[in-house]
Amino acid sequence: MRVAAVPTLLPGATIGIFGGGQLGRLTAMAARGMGYRIHVLDPDPGCPARFVVDQCVEADWTDAQEAARLARGCDVVTLEIEQISLASMDAAAGFAPVRPSREMLAIIQDRIEQKDWLLRNGFPVGRYKAVCSLDELREAVAALGGRCFCKSATGGYDGRGQGKVGFTADRTPSAVEAEIRSAWEALGEGPGVVEQAVDLDREISILVARSPRGEVKVYPAAWNHHDNQILTWSVIPAPLPDAMAAEAKQLAESIADTFLLEGILAVELFVTKDGQLLVNELAPRPHNSYHASERACVTSQFEQLVRAVCNLPLGDADVVQPCAIANLLGDLWLSPAEAGKTAGSRVPHWDAALGVPGVRLHLYEKLRPRKGRKMGHLSAVAPTADEAVALVLKAKSLL
Repeated sequence: MRVAAVPTLLPGATIGIFGGGQLGRLTAMAARGMGYRIHVLDPDPGCPARFVVDQCVEADWTDAQEAARLARGCDVVTLEIEQISLASMDAAAGFAPVRPSREMLAIIQDRIEQKDWLLRNGFPVGRYKAVCSLDELREAVAALGGRCFCKSATGGYDGRGQGKVGFTADRTPSAVEAEIRSAWEALGEGPGVVEQAVDLDREISILVARSPRGEVKVYPAAWNHHDNQILTWSVIPAPLPDAMAAEAKQLAESIADTFLLEGILAVELFVTKDGQLLVNELAPRPHNSYHASERACVTSQFEQLVRAVCNLPLGDADVVQPCAIANLLGDLWLSPAEAGKTAGSRVPHWDAALGVPGVRLHLYEKLRPRKGRKMGHLSAVAPTADEAVALVLKAKSLL
């Protein structure tokens, strides 16, 4: 029996998005530019996407009834955050296609299952152990050599829900035990993954798009720099040897095909000092490191997500010009005396930053700056990746 082709959703259709943060906002802006209508669901009444969408459903990620209400008015539903409950995904799927699938999200939401899935399917990961108690965490740290990162099984990002052991000079038994207990508290005293620290050269990510028709496009890798587990800057393309760049693209495509991805997927990778690629984490949505694709590539990640979930032909992912981005955190708006508050009085020197050649400003209309919160980013283009990074960091220093 012949299987019916998946229909293409043309401009004029309505796209639903679980999540109205900056990723939802930027996806909505790309979709509106292509002629689509956008509905979002988000628990925050002042979420960044609210100002650019046709309808905003204010509801929790676990509210299946409201998820169904969102989907009733949409032709397809996608997501910009992994925290949406599986019950909400199921409820929405009763009224519209949900892309990516709930089966894929169920694996990615749980770091233990995600690591196990990667290992089962032959993808390269570093050594790790799942833990469910303080004693198990203690045993895992010892078994993995004493220098480890500890991450909660669910939730947590930008350094939240994470701890580390073995990175201080004091290795006395009491100091080690204190680190282990602190890491357990960071996990929320719940299930987690203990990962052996790798001999790291750099961190990269690679974005892959796959449509229901099976078409795949893989972007060139992005090179990422983090401080305190939060992305500080990123540049496309990552300066990599040709063989490693090809290996990373093949790895991303294989993961997408194994999942039967419908949408986009960011694959975060460690590059070890001996030249290995190891999968760190997966994100089935737009990714902070690919904000630069808006200026670097023929097709931005946001337009590509729209194309993928609507089953349109995918756009060209090639680089037109190197582009770097630098995140702007809420700290920038806060004076030292305001560091613990949620509203800042400092006004960044936007005019100085925008005086740097090739630099643009992207703000997310978040209403309450706070320490560590992503409020926007700067981008810069240049003839080379290194020059783009230098320009965007110069602009940021002038703020």
